[in-house]
Amino acid sequence: MKHVITALVANKPGVLARIVGVISGRGFNIDTLNVGPTQNPSISRLTMKVPGDDRVLEQVTKQLNKLIDVIKVADLTQERYLSRELILIDVAATSKNRSEVVELASLFGSRVVSVQHKSITLEMVGEEDKIEDFLELLKPFGIQDVSRTGVIAVARSK
Repeated sequence: MKHVITALVANKPGVLARIVGVISGRGFNIDTLNVGPTQNPSISRLTMKVPGDDRVLEQVTKQLNKLIDVIKVADLTQERYLSRELILIDVAATSKNRSEVVELASLFGSRVVSVQHKSITLEMVGEEDKIEDFLELLKPFGIQDVSRTGVIAVARSK
């Protein structure tokens, strides 16, 4: 199982390094990691996707809560939450198949951000499953490069 964990942390130098060090030092992996400021410039929201069972989740949560600069930790996996990921994809596209790539992009709500002679660059924002489906359908065209932000998430209001 993959857990989506968010943490509010002090927006200070070295905080991210300590968090990653604590988690990796315990032998746990982080699939995606994203950090950005909140409405309060002194606080950042860290969102990560961590694979593992409930024991792994419990250990990660305990380790994060021990850190002084961590304000609040939440596992969103069992809650209602919204999540998105941004992806940029450079796909091989010639004048012969470019319209197919653009049509597929349109079907997925993606948009063209750059066109070159032998490729096209697409941008998409969406849930991870939808992005994975889109990437799978683009494979036959030839994916040349991919850059992903990782998951960002926020709990839904109750």
